[in-house]
Amino acid sequence: MFNFDGVSLQNIVVHNVGNKSKEEGVQLSKTLLNLNDDLIQDLLLKYFLSSFKTDAFFQFGHDSDVNLNEVYHYVDQIFENPDNFYDQSVNIAKHLYEASHHNKIKGGEFYIVHFTDCIVDDELADAVGLFKSENKDTYLRVYQQNNNFNIDYADGININKLDKGCLIFNTEKEHGYKVCIVDNLNKSSQAQYWRDDFLRVKPYENNFYHTQNYLTMCKDFVDEVLSEEQEVERPEQIALLNKSVEYFKEKEVFNESEFEQEVIQKPEVVEAFREYKEQYKEQHKEEADVELKFEDFEISSNAVKETKKKFKSVLKLDKNFSVYIHGNRDYVVKGFDEERQMSYYQLYYNDEK
Repeated sequence: MFNFDGVSLQNIVVHNVGNKSKEEGVQLSKTLLNLNDDLIQDLLLKYFLSSFKTDAFFQFGHDSDVNLNEVYHYVDQIFENPDNFYDQSVNIAKHLYEASHHNKIKGGEFYIVHFTDCIVDDELADAVGLFKSENKDTYLRVYQQNNNFNIDYADGININKLDKGCLIFNTEKEHGYKVCIVDNLNKSSQAQYWRDDFLRVKPYENNFYHTQNYLTMCKDFVDEVLSEEQEVERPEQIALLNKSVEYFKEKEVFNESEFEQEVIQKPEVVEAFREYKEQYKEQHKEEADVELKFEDFEISSNAVKETKKKFKSVLKLDKNFSVYIHGNRDYVVKGFDEERQMSYYQLYYNDEK
């Protein structure tokens, strides 16, 4: 968790980074940006920081030595000596250009910012922010001229819509620093260049990560193993997802044996879940270079809130009906009408609202 109430903007520079495959190049500012207007500073702080709302942290990684991670090295030089800020901003911009090789990546303004007085996990730390704006919005401007009103337009940046951002907090250097990421354009494989090619980060192991990961694994287990292809009816799938979320909402500490007994229950399903978990651990370790923790850990309520949004408790019947199942699975009974040659569900309830 972080708090930006008392944060100060110390240094800022803006470069323009294009698409390398199109040979658009890098346009470098010659000096730092001089901000004497308090209102502009406040607007920039809102633009840069308001999108960071999750407790999901990352850390810099490298196959052999984290010191060989370019962004880690350049930011480390800034933390060691803030007088290096401009020179290192040039290095970071050039590195981003090298990572922008997919032909669909848009060029745009690239901001490097040095903040002080950030609070992250109750610790006071400075931070380096990296932000890129790839999209412009069109704004109408109404103004008065000669006792009349005129309208024109201009292209600009919407301060409520940060395209890409990264905050590197000056804490836990030995573990690759504590990093937060915003990527509102990450809807396709080429957009992942920000995290994978430029920053090269991996998940930071904390209670948020462990909680989110275990719930995600439960969802994947239902989707891949307890599927309708395996003759597991949709209400049964939804029931397991609902019970998983309820367990994490009610408990403060996760216990795997308790979870299996209270949520999964059926011995044959428990066995299938254990087999899937081992496969999931190995696959995730290779992909994310992180050892997953599936034993006891403190449950993060914020991770539960964020992850449960992906859990769908809706039963869709052709294009005619959508039934939301939140409670007892036994109140939903499936049947088949021989005369109509159609399936049906019976729903049992006490009160109609």
